Amino acid sequence: MQRKGKPKRPYYRIVAIDQRVKREGRPIEIIGRCDPMSKDNKFNVNMERVNYWLSTGATPSETVAAYINQKKIK
Repeated sequence: MQRKGKPKRPYYRIVAIDQRVKREGRPIEIIGRCDPMSKDNKFNVNMERVNYWLSTGATPSETVAAYINQKKIK
């Protein structure tokens, strides 16, 4: 997840990123967005691309894994 937005008003991008670059470095691909400040905690992700990256060996962070599991249940 990459943090974007203004102070005290963050939103996050769900990205595929090489582990050798900096945390806020250039992502390979943006695969979703998360807005925790909205009333319904909007989380949009392209599950097709998530499945592709997981099949190539990518490992999601704990937070992203929880969001993905929540998205699969719905």
